[in-house]
Amino acid sequence: MPRTRTRSDADLCEQAMRLFWHQGYAQTSMDALVRELGSSRARLYQAFGGKKPLFLACLASYQDSVVSPAFAAVERPTATLDDIADYFDTQISLAEAHGLPGPGCLVANTMTELAPHDADADAAVRAHNRRLQRGFAQVLRREAAALDPEARTALAEWLTASAQGLWSYSRCVDDAAPLRRYAATLMDLLRQRIAP
Repeated sequence: MPRTRTRSDADLCEQAMRLFWHQGYAQTSMDALVRELGSSRARLYQAFGGKKPLFLACLASYQDSVVSPAFAAVERPTATLDDIADYFDTQISLAEAHGLPGPGCLVANTMTELAPHDADADAAVRAHNRRLQRGFAQVLRREAAALDPEARTALAEWLTASAQGLWSYSRCVDDAAPLRRYAATLMDLLRQRIAP
């Protein structure tokens, strides 16, 4: 008899990521993962070692499948303030298309749910936030060259915190209008701050 083709670890991780993203870490039990993924507990333990290692793999997968495409334009060496504005606008449009309120950002969710009392989750969140801050900082080095480095660092930190706040806010609004107003105000304030 031909062997039944099993799903790859990457496929299982992608599906688990969606479940964690929508339900949170605590609300996603191993039983729920087994049921939702159509896999066995033994298979998940064999592939990932348990719920927490699976979740950490999901955070890594989220970086590849969600964060990198979303943030790529801001990370380009030639990125501008318009690219930062487009990053916010594109993500708001995606959230709107999927329906609001939405699941927010898996990393922002992890920052408030798991990172305060789990060192591995905290490390993943901090790495993500450093990545966002580096992207914003590189744009500001070029677009706000007249500001001293400390001021540019503070603005990059502010943009990073604002991004996380915006994606968390998207979990409790019914339409995109307040998200767009927030992003527009953020960019207006940024442009005013760096205007010569």
